[in-house]
Amino acid sequence: MLILLPPSEKKVETTHPSAAINVYSGVLYQALDWQSLSPAAKKRGESAIAIVSAKYGLVRPGTKIESYKAKIDNKAMAPIVDQALAGIKTRLIIDCRSSTYKTVWRAPAEITVEIKVSTVVEGVRTVVTHMSKKTRGEITRWLLQSRSMVKTPEDLYAIVSEKYPCALTPSDGVAPWVLEVIAV
Repeated sequence: MLILLPPSEKKVETTHPSAAINVYSGVLYQALDWQSLSPAAKKRGESAIAIVSAKYGLVRPGTKIESYKAKIDNKAMAPIVDQALAGIKTRLIIDCRSSTYKTVWRAPAEITVEIKVSTVVEGVRTVVTHMSKKTRGEITRWLLQSRSMVKTPEDLYAIVSEKYPCALTPSDGVAPWVLEVIAV
């Protein structure tokens, strides 16, 4: 399993390069709460999580980076991210990136599940960015802590549906699978 995450706008100020997972400090990363994960969950996360960075391309949780302020140049970063992901072999990609970062690399539709998060306000389903980020962080944490290794979209649905109301829509061969999650 490969979990694609966006960076966060909020970052811890660094005086020297630090692990990326300790630099990114926005809502998603607060919900992931890396520091409190078990050693086994962190080990799984080191191999499963890939963060698309506006400055560094693709980084893993332990990759040393400095705090930065940069907007992504999708056109310039696309070949860098593509090269970094080209050698990764996985049966399932869980795409938790924001729309801005999705244009940097197009994941293969047949093995990708895009996580879409909404909430229900006064009976109407709406997207709330803050809640979406938080929920994606919680789902990532939940997957890293799971006793089961997620190998298929159906496995992902089974694990996430233990915690959230959700629905899985299969890929049509062009667009990826979609797991619609209702944040609670």
